[in-house]
Amino acid sequence: MAAKANDLATPEFEPHVVRESLKRAGVHGAHMLKRAVLRPLRGAPPNPASAKSIGKPFLALTGRLATQPDTVLFAQIRAIRDTAEFWTGLLSSTVSNKPMAVVEPEPGDGRFRDPAWTEAKAFNVIKQAYLLSNRWIMDTLDDVRGLDDHTRLKLRFFTSQMTDAMAPSNFVLSNPEVLRETVRSRGRNLVRGLANLLRDLDEGAGPLPFRMTDPAAFSVGDNLANTPGDVVFQNDLMQLIQYRPTTETVHRRPLLVIPPWINKYYILDLGEKKSFIRYWVEQGHTVFVVSWVNPGVELAHKRFEDYMLEGPIAAMDAIEQATGERELNAVGYCIGGTLLGCTLAWLAARGDDRVQSATFLTSLMDFSDVGDLEVFIDEDAIRKLEKAMNKQGYLDGASMAIGFNMLRANSLIWSFYVNNYLLGRDPAPFDLLHWNCDATRMPAAMHCYYLRNMYLNNRLREPGGIELAGTPIDLGKVRIPTYFVSALEDHIAPWTSCYRGSRYLGGPVRFVLGGSGHIAGIINPPEKKKYGYRLNDGDHADPEEWLREAQTHEGSWWPDWVTWAEQYGGGQVAARMPGEGKLPLIEPAPGAYVRNQPAPPTPRKRPRRQAARKRGAPRSNPSTPSRMA
Repeated sequence: MAAKANDLATPEFEPHVVRESLKRAGVHGAHMLKRAVLRPLRGAPPNPASAKSIGKPFLALTGRLATQPDTVLFAQIRAIRDTAEFWTGLLSSTVSNKPMAVVEPEPGDGRFRDPAWTEAKAFNVIKQAYLLSNRWIMDTLDDVRGLDDHTRLKLRFFTSQMTDAMAPSNFVLSNPEVLRETVRSRGRNLVRGLANLLRDLDEGAGPLPFRMTDPAAFSVGDNLANTPGDVVFQNDLMQLIQYRPTTETVHRRPLLVIPPWINKYYILDLGEKKSFIRYWVEQGHTVFVVSWVNPGVELAHKRFEDYMLEGPIAAMDAIEQATGERELNAVGYCIGGTLLGCTLAWLAARGDDRVQSATFLTSLMDFSDVGDLEVFIDEDAIRKLEKAMNKQGYLDGASMAIGFNMLRANSLIWSFYVNNYLLGRDPAPFDLLHWNCDATRMPAAMHCYYLRNMYLNNRLREPGGIELAGTPIDLGKVRIPTYFVSALEDHIAPWTSCYRGSRYLGGPVRFVLGGSGHIAGIINPPEKKKYGYRLNDGDHADPEEWLREAQTHEGSWWPDWVTWAEQYGGGQVAARMPGEGKLPLIEPAPGAYVRNQPAPPTPRKRPRRQAARKRGAPRSNPSTPSRMA
């Protein structure tokens, strides 16, 4: 292949493009050198997998293989068979002049999407050899007898990390797209990639500092988290946002939303077209959302029960002051849903009936099967994290990001490695990945408790297994109506576990199974008409039986939730504006906590209302002049 003459006239072949890339590389390289010489490099966050956690399964594998010569023999026979299959396929391909197709990539594997992997014989052979070798390794691991399920899971996971890293798509000379671009641009892509690499190493933190999206493309409060509202309450752990109505009347009972504190709340407010919060407001709900703080060492002592008391419990008290309504409905997402379940059980034990209905979005109550995350859940891994957290005061958000990225290494690690460093391109703007990179820390005391009592020991499902603020809790005492939503392809909170967890509650449950995964299955606006969902009103103990008899519906499940929630709204009242109740306005949404800024002082007196303002009309806000839906 050779670069065409007209290609050389394009701007990327101008000398100043190369000079700019080399200049960027030099600047960032100098920064790194200066930091290394003058002061220690920034400490990397702890890897979610300890050396002992990685080494143990391979030691177990070695011990088993030493006593199973038949397994070794069968592996050798399989290798001979696969080799014969490979050469037979190659000979057949040569004779028929058709692409070799001995083994195919897994569905959704985007590494071999370029047509050259199939159409060009050399690259097709490389692909087939890699896939056959990878299959042989995994089949051999599966054949070893006497390994428990957790050990086998870890073996497959850590082995796949190595085989994924060695994929031919990750190297210049064996990736047709990269090789084509290198020849076409005369290596300028590699110069740009070097500049990108040094920039990320200089500016990033942790062992995986690459950019997943353009950081300048999104701004919280501008094109993200831009539903109009105001912060009306705050404490050490959260700010409470009340959103401005867009309807003349609203449901009498307000809606409290408890998002996960592992990431920022605005996963529920990804701009006008994807905002679940905006959708709730448009359906006539007075929406309050908890915006969790990004904690530092000063909050290391905060416990799981503090997140309950200073989170949903404090929010309920504040909502009553803001609206005059004691009763409300609640929504919890992911770990926010787990906290909501604990809160409801705690309230039930105390005879508190403020919450009239609850919605759980991909939330675990039963941790017996936690999907792909199980690879990080064992005594060695948790002990290592505890040691790091107790030393630092918190778990760095980068550690969580590393773990979640490793679960989908090909799509969340190696695809960006190829794009950013081998192709020399900048990542495309993507709101979801921007949110995903905006990770938060977790206080040591809270996260240690959560990992041990929920994930490791699974005590929440046991009546009295968890005690919060001096009160043993029992999920069976939660007898209010609940709406559970899970996602069919969720690898973080498997739908079968979510289903089993919903059975522990004592009230009527409507279980809905959406399509896609942990995020897309929830953030699925009706206008997109994607994925569909399944419903089954029957009472089944087995989730697979529930699935077999479930009816499939097209589009988003959001309208179904609207119909269900309306019966618990408590009737209609005039729309409420933030600041009309006993709580003064603190600052416009999205607030300081989501921006990692110190909270502003809480005003002691409520500001005077505008006398001429029509009820239900938006309050003027210079920072958000045109955000009303």
